Amino acid sequence: AIDEYKPLDATTNPSLILAAAQMPAYQKLVDDAVAYGKKLGGSEEEQIKNASDKLFVLFGAEILKRIPGRVSTEVDARLSFDKEGMIQRARRLIDLYKEAGIGKDRILIKLSSTWEGIQAGKVLEAEYGIHCNMTLLFSFAQAVACAEAGVTLISPFVGRILDWYVANGEKKTYEPSEDPGVKSVTRIYNYYKKFGYKTIVMGASFRNTGEIKALAGCDYLTISPKLLSELSKEYVKLTPTLSVKEAQACTLEKIHLDEKAFRWHHNEDQMAVEKLSDGIRKFAADAIKLERMLK
Repeated sequence: AIDEYKPLDATTNPSLILAAAQMPAYQKLVDDAVAYGKKLGGSEEEQIKNASDKLFVLFGAEILKRIPGRVSTEVDARLSFDKEGMIQRARRLIDLYKEAGIGKDRILIKLSSTWEGIQAGKVLEAEYGIHCNMTLLFSFAQAVACAEAGVTLISPFVGRILDWYVANGEKKTYEPSEDPGVKSVTRIYNYYKKFGYKTIVMGASFRNTGEIKALAGCDYLTISPKLLSELSKEYVKLTPTLSVKEAQACTLEKIHLDEKAFRWHHNEDQMAVEKLSDGIRKFAADAIKLERMLK
């Protein structure tokens, strides 16, 4: 798919790695990761952890052979509430990439957008020059805290927000411009551009091409091969719906969030609270499945 659509960057997550690791075509990467884990030795748990980190990096390295930009590699979701643990794991992944001859400028470390994850991102960016991609981002509070932390990029989710509203509300279909996920990313983009934040907004997790087109003009979008295929068959003029000029004219007020304010504002958004915890659980479950497979 990368060879066909030629994206600038690419992203991985535990669920995607788990799926790919089960394909015969990538068995060699799994074997290499297992050999690496054994070589480093230690307890069985340590060997599996090392093999797992190595597998993520091996997949990242394969992807980097095919793209000009950066690959995103995720820190274990089970560390989502452990700031120091995330910092340590991120630095370990960067070291593994370095061993493979890949510099940190080509890597985005993905962290859950919990308060702890955002603070880990702040330290990694400021003290270690490690670029971070804040994922599982559903609330405006998460986006504000990420901007204040000075991270490189955020991945606000669109489709998973829509899923929640469809499952929990009366309304089952939405026009793209009224899609709650589209509205969420639009608000975040406008806020960042109005107040001059450098953090890149990368809309993610799309359910249909309508959502993608409704966010034309966003800094980056991360799109699945299936939806890229659908888009490639469409011949329509696409006009950007988001622009810096319009963002600067919007009426959003600037806010500052310390930990207490962040937790309160995030907690006020039921969808975001549920989708963040659900996302962490699902990524953690897939990390465990991957470890069982390596074991």
